[in-house]
Amino acid sequence: MNSEKQSLFWFKCLRWFLWLIGSVTLFAFAAAVMPEKWMIEASEFLGFSPFPNSPLTFYLARNLSLLYGFVGVLMLYLARDIFHYRKLIRTLSLCTVAFGFFQFIVDTQASMPLWWSASESSSTLFGGVFFYWLQSKVDWSSQQGA
Repeated sequence: MNSEKQSLFWFKCLRWFLWLIGSVTLFAFAAAVMPEKWMIEASEFLGFSPFPNSPLTFYLARNLSLLYGFVGVLMLYLARDIFHYRKLIRTLSLCTVAFGFFQFIVDTQASMPLWWSASESSSTLFGGVFFYWLQSKVDWSSQQGA
């Protein structure tokens, strides 16, 4: 594969990655409006019983879901013109790596089970590393018109 085709390949992979993560993350909007009963049942299914039945708990769960949903919107928006937003994409990829580390700290401080903390933070961390690696493969100088 020649250099130009290879660069275009990585450019398209990055666009696809942003589209995929953004699209999947949009499902978080559904959790923001999920009935409280479903939240309680999901929590109990995962072994987090009893679920704290408090307005603050539901507020935090719904607002976190909204935040994830809007991150999905941002990813989809960036995917529309990744050349124009290349600096923001690089920053977002680095922030995702940092978020994975901080996620583990917060999860353990919250006394989440180890399986939860390890799976959540490692998926974010490895996703962020992959995101950073993917955007670093793009030859931005040859992609202005892509």
